[in-house]
Amino acid sequence: MTRFRGVLYIVVCAAGAAGDVGRLVGPAQEGGWTVQIVATPSALAFVDVPALEARTGRPVRSRHRAPDEPKPPRADAIIVAPATYNTVNKFARGVADTYALGLLAEAPGLGIPVVVVPFVNDALASRVPFRRSVETLRAENVCVLPRPEESGPHQLGSGDDRSDVYPWRRALIEVEARLAADGE
Repeated sequence: MTRFRGVLYIVVCAAGAAGDVGRLVGPAQEGGWTVQIVATPSALAFVDVPALEARTGRPVRSRHRAPDEPKPPRADAIIVAPATYNTVNKFARGVADTYALGLLAEAPGLGIPVVVVPFVNDALASRVPFRRSVETLRAENVCVLPRPEESGPHQLGSGDDRSDVYPWRRALIEVEARLAADGE
């Protein structure tokens, strides 16, 4: 029997790999996580909302709840995958103009481990604002994968080709390692 690990929020952004988020949901659930999908408004067009809701048993959230709606469980950890150029930059600046970004803006201050897996092309990844945002997030103990010495960005126009090698499982391993280190 798998032990309960906690509540894992998976923040999905509008990028080519978003349709494959089930590659993270399955292993997370097998590892004992309760999974809550949070999609940016633009990401809703990239994912199969009914399939994700059936798989997780939870509604896919993309907006703040109404006062009469039940409060979702608090995240024990967050994985942002795929993370777009805009989301990485807004997260680093503390912008909270969507439900997903509001959660991310609070997470470091609440001590919630966050792993961000960008899905950006090499032109965007080479920009100074993006590189600074990654440095800013890492300075706040947010894990941004991959590390600079590893393969990361893809060539412009080749994003769909990269979705098969996107590090879904590695993101889960990293978030679990961060939780284990915090528990020591």
